[in-house]
Amino acid sequence: MKRIILIITALICMQFVACNSKIEKLNKQANDAISQVLDNYDYVGLAVAVVNENKLVYSNEFGCKNMETQEQISKDDLFRIASISKTFTSTAIMQLYEQGKFNLDDDISDALGYSVRNPNFPNDKITYKMLLSHTSSLSDAEGYFNFDILKPEINPNYANAYWDYAPGEKYNYCNLGFNLLGALVEIHSGLRFDVYIRQNLLIPLGITDAGFNIDSLENSKFVKIYTRQDSAWVESTDAYKSRAAEMENYTLGKNAVLFSPTGGMKISATNLAKWMLCRMNYGSINNVKIIDEETSKLMFTPVEPTNGTSSYGLGITVSNMVEGFTLTGHTGSAYGLLSAMFFNPNEKFGVVMITNGSAPKNGENKIISDIINAMYKVFYNK
Repeated sequence: MKRIILIITALICMQFVACNSKIEKLNKQANDAISQVLDNYDYVGLAVAVVNENKLVYSNEFGCKNMETQEQISKDDLFRIASISKTFTSTAIMQLYEQGKFNLDDDISDALGYSVRNPNFPNDKITYKMLLSHTSSLSDAEGYFNFDILKPEINPNYANAYWDYAPGEKYNYCNLGFNLLGALVEIHSGLRFDVYIRQNLLIPLGITDAGFNIDSLENSKFVKIYTRQDSAWVESTDAYKSRAAEMENYTLGKNAVLFSPTGGMKISATNLAKWMLCRMNYGSINNVKIIDEETSKLMFTPVEPTNGTSSYGLGITVSNMVEGFTLTGHTGSAYGLLSAMFFNPNEKFGVVMITNGSAPKNGENKIISDIINAMYKVFYNK
């Protein structure tokens, strides 16, 4: 009997060693593949996280968090992730949709309390679904951090905030639409936008060190963001600008733009991977349900406007950046950062990458697709 126990113990140890050896081999392959990609770019820093078979299998950081001090990026550091933030805003509004607060084809003007109408098509309503799918005919030409630009009695150039086609007819990416969705989250929930996101999306998933409110987070963890200007990297100081003073007279449904529902989430790469796992599993993870599976699948379904060119769903896009392998997710770009979160919900594979500054040495900056393809080859390619 003692001999059998020794044999079983030895076998378990061998399996453990073999498993660790495989993990170490994959980690080395991933590090080498990322280093090869980075050789093609001038870059400041990068964080990558990979999910495979429904679990986090890799995470690592490369380069500087702060170029002045040469401090390196660490696992818990927070990045502004730009437009990946739209996956949080859209999920929040879809939670409220599930609660019966509105229908996706309702006129947003009814909730906002003022008319949002394309002057070229004054009888056509603009709906929640149109905002979520960037088919509203709204434009960012007049800016997107002030809703008064939509009011003709305040802004004589309000017509510039619209394209010259009918709502629902075409896809055109629009940040203004997602800031309006942030206001609608407040109107339908009665909570400030950042508070709603924290209470209903982040905390249920065990993500406590993230959010849209810069002033509620530890600023020493912020990864500084840089843009390339000629031969120098220049810090983008507005990326983490405090909004405390502007929030003193906060009005629900009017001031959500202070948190930038279109691009203002701050989160670590590994916590973003946790969010990706939730979305990958159609709104649920570890017995916590954020939204229903049916709703999640609806969001993943591309909305085809009448010209049939859109591959964007409801706050999320469908991409073929890996040849022959469909990915769902979102990219982000602002202040010099580039970010991406893409996954395949059927294969339970996904990649998060965030760089706080990158510029090509030769030609086009394709660092997002290069990193995702490299991780696909290391961890998934069957």
